[in-house]
Amino acid sequence: MASLIATLLVAIFALCLPAITIADHYKYSSPPPPKVYPPPPKEYPPPPKEYPPPPKKYPPPPKVYPTPPKKYPPPPKVYPTPPKKYPPPPSPPYHYKSPPPPPKKPYVPPVVHKPPPPPHKKPYVPVPHKPPPPPHKKPYVYKSPPPPPKKPYYYKSPPPPPKKPYYYKSPPPPPKKPYYYKSPPPPPPVYKYKSPPPPPPVYKYKSPPPPPPVHKPPPHHPYYYTSPPPPHHY
Repeated sequence: MASLIATLLVAIFALCLPAITIADHYKYSSPPPPKVYPPPPKEYPPPPKEYPPPPKKYPPPPKVYPTPPKKYPPPPKVYPTPPKKYPPPPSPPYHYKSPPPPPKKPYVPPVVHKPPPPPHKKPYVPVPHKPPPPPHKKPYVYKSPPPPPKKPYYYKSPPPPPKKPYYYKSPPPPPKKPYYYKSPPPPPPVYKYKSPPPPPPVYKYKSPPPPPPVHKPPPHHPYYYTSPPPPHHY
């Protein structure tokens, strides 16, 4: 057992010898280069603090009061037209009827010669002439045409012109020059405040034109209906 362990140790030692003794197999690794740190950043003085320009103060816009609605006089009161009174129709003319003639006596032939008796004739009774009755006329009822309906007048004031929204544009900042550090920088330039633009002109509201005059129809005279003349009888 001891011999086996001794041979194993010798074999292991023999295997490790070439790696140590042979110089060709040894690779030289150079030491790592020293670590280069970046140079510390240059410390420049802080740039001058820029303040925003003060906001422009404009005067408050003029207060616009709504125009009061125009008060027109009330429309004239329209009374209903009273019914027209027509004169009574004239009475028909009186036609005189003559009395009927007396009945004729029967004819008495002479006794000398008796001709054959004439055929029996009815006594002549004249028929009184009656004009045909006039056609039945309906009573004329005059209806005045209804007045046209009046549309209610709605007063519409013209809309005010639309106002464009005002957008405030600040002046562009001056271009910045590249900063070259020399001697201490000069003091910051004084900001020249520009006066605000003049306020927009006040809108003058024009009142609408007066309404057109109302056309009144001429006075209506009453209509008298005259019946046509009666037919003439011959």
